[in-house]
Amino acid sequence: MNNPAVKMVQDNPIKAGDRLFLIDGSGFIFRAYHALPALSRQSDGLPVGAVSGFCNMLFKLREELKSETQPTHIAVIFDAGSVTFRNEIYTEYKAHRPPPPEDLIPQFSLCREATQAFGLKSIEMAGYEADDLIATYAKYASQMGAEVRIYSSDKDLMQLVDQNIYMIDPMKNKVIQREQVFEKFGVYPESVIDVQALTGDSTDNIPGVPGIGVKTAAQLIHEYGDLENLLKNAEQIKQKKRRENILEYAELAKVSRELVTLKQDVPVEVSLVEMELRDISPDDVLPFLEKMEFNTLTKRVRAKLGQSGHNIEASAHIAAPLQQDLFGGASVNPVLEAKDNIYQSITDIEALEAYIKEIEKTGYVAFDTETTGLEIASAELVGIALSHKAGEAVYIPLQHKTEDKQIPLEDALQLLRPVLSAPHILKIGQNLKYDLSIMARYDVDITPIDDTMLLSFAMRGGKHRHNMDELSQIYLDHTPISYESVCGKGKQKITFDYVLLDQATSYAAEDADITLRLWHIFSHDVIAQKRKNFYEMIERKMPHIVASMERNGIAVDSRSLEEISERFGLESEDIAQKIYDISGKEFNIASPKQLGEVLYDHMGLEVPGKKKTTATGQAATGVDVLEGLAAEGHEIADYILKWRGLQKLKSTYADSLVDHINPKTGRVHTSFNLTGAATGRFSSSDPNLQNIPIKTEEGRLIRQAFIPKEGYKILSADYSQIELRLLAHIADVPMLKEAFAKGEDIHARTASEVFGVPIDAIDSSLRRKAKAVNFGIIYGISAFGLARQLKIPQSEAKHYIDTYFERLPQIKHYMDVTKERAKQQGYVETLYGRPIYIKDIQTRNYMQRSFAERAAINAPIQGTAADVIKLAMIDVYKYLMRHSNIKMLLQIHDELLFEVPEGEIALFSEKVKTIMEAAPLKRHNLTVKPIVEVGCGKNWDEAH
Repeated sequence: MNNPAVKMVQDNPIKAGDRLFLIDGSGFIFRAYHALPALSRQSDGLPVGAVSGFCNMLFKLREELKSETQPTHIAVIFDAGSVTFRNEIYTEYKAHRPPPPEDLIPQFSLCREATQAFGLKSIEMAGYEADDLIATYAKYASQMGAEVRIYSSDKDLMQLVDQNIYMIDPMKNKVIQREQVFEKFGVYPESVIDVQALTGDSTDNIPGVPGIGVKTAAQLIHEYGDLENLLKNAEQIKQKKRRENILEYAELAKVSRELVTLKQDVPVEVSLVEMELRDISPDDVLPFLEKMEFNTLTKRVRAKLGQSGHNIEASAHIAAPLQQDLFGGASVNPVLEAKDNIYQSITDIEALEAYIKEIEKTGYVAFDTETTGLEIASAELVGIALSHKAGEAVYIPLQHKTEDKQIPLEDALQLLRPVLSAPHILKIGQNLKYDLSIMARYDVDITPIDDTMLLSFAMRGGKHRHNMDELSQIYLDHTPISYESVCGKGKQKITFDYVLLDQATSYAAEDADITLRLWHIFSHDVIAQKRKNFYEMIERKMPHIVASMERNGIAVDSRSLEEISERFGLESEDIAQKIYDISGKEFNIASPKQLGEVLYDHMGLEVPGKKKTTATGQAATGVDVLEGLAAEGHEIADYILKWRGLQKLKSTYADSLVDHINPKTGRVHTSFNLTGAATGRFSSSDPNLQNIPIKTEEGRLIRQAFIPKEGYKILSADYSQIELRLLAHIADVPMLKEAFAKGEDIHARTASEVFGVPIDAIDSSLRRKAKAVNFGIIYGISAFGLARQLKIPQSEAKHYIDTYFERLPQIKHYMDVTKERAKQQGYVETLYGRPIYIKDIQTRNYMQRSFAERAAINAPIQGTAADVIKLAMIDVYKYLMRHSNIKMLLQIHDELLFEVPEGEIALFSEKVKTIMEAAPLKRHNLTVKPIVEVGCGKNWDEAH
């Protein structure tokens, strides 16, 4: 049925074949604000960081609107205010949401102004949320046969997906259609609101039914059809607690359903005719950008307008910027000169043979793979892109289902293997570890390599991100073709093997070309900045090693995880009951508002030195407040902290790890981000295995689920107190050096020095305090932070820190010198030469500057520890090349995890300890010897 709300303002209805793009403007603003550092307009200090990011998003979006996918109608939808009709339905709706940050508030109106400056319609409506407006326009356009794209990652909008409507997640550049909705909720779009009604949403304070998660809700909806039928037949539910909760909270479930249901009949005031796409006017956009003082973006926009009249389109070539800071003077590097690119496909053996001969003459080639997906254990190779000359690149289709004429896979690989493994030909790539793993499955060894992502990271860690899009924008002033524009078009997302050859060639060849251009810049720059030795010593060797670990994966016991999940669920219920018993009432523990009411209004608790409300007027129920209450002996606070921890472990690990088991290998294959932290530390994702608690019983249970294959054991090799040892060396602290040399308990020795007690008289309480100071100092801990951690008065904590610096003045000197160095040059360095740029080190904002100073103090120590574990991985990997039956599985901070045949445990334990302890000493003369502790067992916990 057509939507009367839209028809009332519709002069000419949208028709079949039209394309409506709806952009979640508020989502774009918050994404820009949180993703980018603070930025102020130089002339008057006005905050404009979010506006800058928002403008860059709009500019990039408009550039990506190619002719074949260009919308006929487009609009940016904003939230008009915090109060909507939903507050009349449920007064506590979004009640505990804090207001926007103060520096963001003045930027909202500027983002609306930016929208209009870029030639887009800006829409909002009091009393309704942006999602309701999007729903109204989208459903009407869909009913009329138009194609609708919604640019948002908001899960609430997934209920709108139908045969004509799909979403684009701008964070992940991912298309969301019916199957992706099912992956998220376990049901298709038409049942999403029933699942959300049961699960609720703590962020928006939608109550739902306690104890019902997404998986359980989906199972119930599959079994009963919909929420209404479920509530009618709730007495039939076998699980007692679940049955009781659904019966008790049935009315709240109905209210929740009403809250999550998007209105599709908003009496909108802006017609679809007003959304018709129009060109950008230089008279609108340039004055706005100049007023904002966005000089770089102004130049880019002015250049694009000059190339294509008044309409911004993606240019056919990359305009090279002046390389003044890289090459000196104002001359343009010849390999980067702007010209028309030549991108071609190779579909016969003779042409490939000829191209390989050209590569052999050049001595280097940029290399990139295209595959059917991102899972290294299951993705299939579709094609290979190569470039040995800037502005020219080729794409070799191998397994496209859309092409008859292409070189058979094995024939092409037989020709490519020699050149891709030739020691005299350099292979250049961007984030090569993925390509290495894919090609290894086809028995192709890619060596030697240069990785542009890691070249950039080795020079400018912490300064900016190092993905191809970011590097291309910064150094080539070019926005690459997006993966979504090639594989996400139309109503059905496709894998790369279904992409037409012309499109595949443009996309893949451009990636290889951009990679080669970046390499030409970075290969000069890394020498000019004297970072080549560091890059060669550490970063250049990481892709092969990490790709090997990712391919190895690690086995997990799914049955054990299911038991752990059930145990955590039952324990959570028991703890919740204790919370209810202590408080004298039942409430939603996950709701800060309800929790605050119980703690402060109902129970009358007070936190010394703490306010009961935040700056926004909301109940203060954060970790620091709860720890303060616990310190005062309020048992309920301990239980709440325990309940929160269990909930997080259950959802993050016990429930989700099973979903990450690869069906082909039966193992979990995490992905390591080699540039995840400015300090050089890896981060891991899908799943994240680096944040499993080590010391808690619950964390140990999770680790017990990680097991070796039959006939093997898990072996753990872990650097002991590496950061304290590095602090002793870097700050040149005689007391710490002496204690480590003698093998003393470093925390007992520190306690003896600070508290003036003989070392043999130190009790566990004093040792615990000294340990907190030792590790806290590394992170620039304050007296307030130490007091909270030790649950002591702040004056006492300050006395400990002051005494610590009196007894170990070299550490205070190191801290002062390091902060000053960071302010002068913008970065600090590790012992092995890694630069770590420190954002906000010179800002006038006290809080941001203080945080930056603490980061500067910690970075050389944590960064050097990151270098140490990488050096160990390099040397251990060399050993494992000769012992292929032993597998390196994971790197978790200062720990390496291996799968070792039971008969080789004793020999390898001794060998890995020797290699790891020697690795950092071979590259730097450390005055404090690193110590490695080795353990083994039938699971990760037993080995640690």
